[in-house]
Amino acid sequence: MKAIKNVKIYDYEHFIENGYIVYSDKIEEVGRMEHFTFEGQVIDGKGKLVIPGLVNGHTHIYSMLFRGLDLPFDPKSFKDILEQLWWKFDAKLGLEEIFMSGLMYGVESLQNGVTTIIDHHASGVISGALEEIKKAIVDQLNMRVLLAFETSDRYNISECIEENKGFLKEKNDFHKGLFGMHASMSLSDETLSEISKNLGHEPIHVHVAESQADEKDAMKNYGQRIVERFDDFNLINDYSILAHCIHINAKEVELLKKKNAFVALNPSSNLNNNVGLFDYELLKDLKLIIGTDGLGSNIAAEIYLFNLLAKKSVDSPLGIPEAELIKIIENAYVLVNNLLKIKIGKIRQHYKADFLLIDYNNPTPMTQENAFSHVLYGIFNQMKPEKVIINGKEVLSNYKVHIKPELYEASLKVSRKLFKKFGDLK
Repeated sequence: MKAIKNVKIYDYEHFIENGYIVYSDKIEEVGRMEHFTFEGQVIDGKGKLVIPGLVNGHTHIYSMLFRGLDLPFDPKSFKDILEQLWWKFDAKLGLEEIFMSGLMYGVESLQNGVTTIIDHHASGVISGALEEIKKAIVDQLNMRVLLAFETSDRYNISECIEENKGFLKEKNDFHKGLFGMHASMSLSDETLSEISKNLGHEPIHVHVAESQADEKDAMKNYGQRIVERFDDFNLINDYSILAHCIHINAKEVELLKKKNAFVALNPSSNLNNNVGLFDYELLKDLKLIIGTDGLGSNIAAEIYLFNLLAKKSVDSPLGIPEAELIKIIENAYVLVNNLLKIKIGKIRQHYKADFLLIDYNNPTPMTQENAFSHVLYGIFNQMKPEKVIINGKEVLSNYKVHIKPELYEASLKVSRKLFKKFGDLK
């Protein structure tokens, strides 16, 4: 066992101004420094802050190696963005690129305080793709991950189904599968029927109404809204993740209220693709979580932005109540805990030792009543943990991730070869 002492501790519920944590893979004891008696390996936190590790509720790890790539691009619609950019890019990804994108995305995630990633993958290689991400995120970096492969009519459906089913069977404290689907507009009724036959009671991970075109396609070709269509095929199971949901309507919301499904909002990506802004008043009674959608890995900054955009969404400078924003953050822990059968998200006895040590010198008093305000406005907009601990193992120390330096050079070699496939490098 180890201990970290002389730290401020906050887990969105309780605040300790000067405390300690004794931990192995789990947190064994938490208390105030006047009760500290542990004798063993001790880290002196020197007044720094400890908070739980963060969860990225929806992302695309494979986008990591896209950074800096120059492709011809003149989109007039969201589907143009997919066809001119992302579908061209992911088709070139082999196992080597998948592993390296996972490793580099994981490194940046740790540097941003993310300890658990919920990923939605697509690549030219289907069989074995999720295992490569697992090798990078779990085996190399000791992070937790929920994985899904994007079943789509542009792929071999049987191969997509088998890739998802294979990972649905794998479950431990660090990784589990969900059943990945792209979006209604790229999934025929025949494909949805095949998925339904193979799904059982497992959760899906799918894009829903990211653009208006997705809903229009569903109405034109199937005579139904997207959520209704998926529900008719019995696809929306407990702990399913429906990403975006910008353009769903009140009827779809009412249907989702009856489900134990989660809606992952991705404000930065939605702004970047100019597809719209979430309607908080419409969605607020659903189980909301926050993701980056592959546009970076800084979920803390995404939460910060979500809070600002919520003010616009509800048309009030007051925005949404603090308790509601905290609930959205905690929803991600609820989802992960139920799928991985663990307990993360609190600095409390018996919870997994997944936490961040942050060098935050609060310029004003930090108390039980205002601790979240300090975290939101003083930390999330500039997240940079000094240490990251997952399952009791220190995976980032002094702001650096524990990987071999030559892996960064390996990433450059892999991405150079990838860029050459597009003619972007000579």
